[in-house]
Amino acid sequence: MASSAAPSTLTLSYTIPQDFNSSSSPSLCFKSKPLFFNSPKTFTSHPLIVKCKDRKLSNWVAEKKSFVVSAVAEVDVEEVLDDGVVENGASSAPVAKPKKGKAALLLKRDRTRSKRFLEIQKLRETKKEYDMKTAITFLKEMAKTKFVETAEAHFRLNIDPKYNDQQLRATVNLPKGTGQTVKVAVLTQGEKFDEAKSAGADLVGGEDLIQQIKEGFMDFDKLIATPDMMPKVASLGKILGPRGLMPNPKAGTVTTNIPQAINEFKKGKVEYRADKTGIVHLPFGKANFSEEDLLVNLLAAVKSVESNKPPGAKGVYWKSAHVCSSMGPSIKLNIRDMLDFKLPTDL
Repeated sequence: MASSAAPSTLTLSYTIPQDFNSSSSPSLCFKSKPLFFNSPKTFTSHPLIVKCKDRKLSNWVAEKKSFVVSAVAEVDVEEVLDDGVVENGASSAPVAKPKKGKAALLLKRDRTRSKRFLEIQKLRETKKEYDMKTAITFLKEMAKTKFVETAEAHFRLNIDPKYNDQQLRATVNLPKGTGQTVKVAVLTQGEKFDEAKSAGADLVGGEDLIQQIKEGFMDFDKLIATPDMMPKVASLGKILGPRGLMPNPKAGTVTTNIPQAINEFKKGKVEYRADKTGIVHLPFGKANFSEEDLLVNLLAAVKSVESNKPPGAKGVYWKSAHVCSSMGPSIKLNIRDMLDFKLPTDL
């Protein structure tokens, strides 16, 4: 709410020697700068600029005689309203809303890379395409952080997921595992309850577990549900959907064979899907795996994406393929070599 401001008061004081020539009429100019304060009333002092119209005054100042001019002003600072309008009616520039999510990220040209990243990216040529063996070798050489990095594959496909016949969502069993411990939760009831516990599930529950999830409990990596629980699980869609944890028959997380599903996810079954731009992001192991194990897992991932080609995909299916460690630069794969690659017989 705007309120009328009291008039500002200005006090000037100065002292001059007695021999000062009063016939000289110096002019005083008060120049203030814009004020920005939080409190409505603020005491401040501003410099005064002395302009001499008479040479005698300049000579007198040069003799280092005392001449003091001070100004103290009690300033009423105008309060700014929430909508960016000042009390006296003057409008100010609107405050831009802070960006959130991906919009807040810096553009690629504005990002700065660490010395470690700049050094390791020199190991490979930026636009050159490599065969799978060479790419895996580079991936292991570039994983130089203090923790064990994840080996990732990124496949850009010629699909548009906004059409139902061009959506891609499936699972792949990595023969050499994922290198991480998977915590599996099971939603079931009746006889399946004890069956899930004996199969090695980390969490087993029914309506009680559903209530815990609604309250924010998310201490699991995979959520498996039996078909009879799905009507109750539907209420968790807004919570589990954005996190990729919603049980789905295509992902193998809605099944009647609970022990098999638990065993597969524990051993290295990975769910993947194409994002809205048609890119599949898929982890296929850890950087401390041997090159042979990473090669086996990567080939299994490529074959799975190829075999699950959506029926609506037209033209060239594979646009590009890259592999990288979680903190390293990407390495471009040769598509033809990747699709025709065959494992040695001893692997």
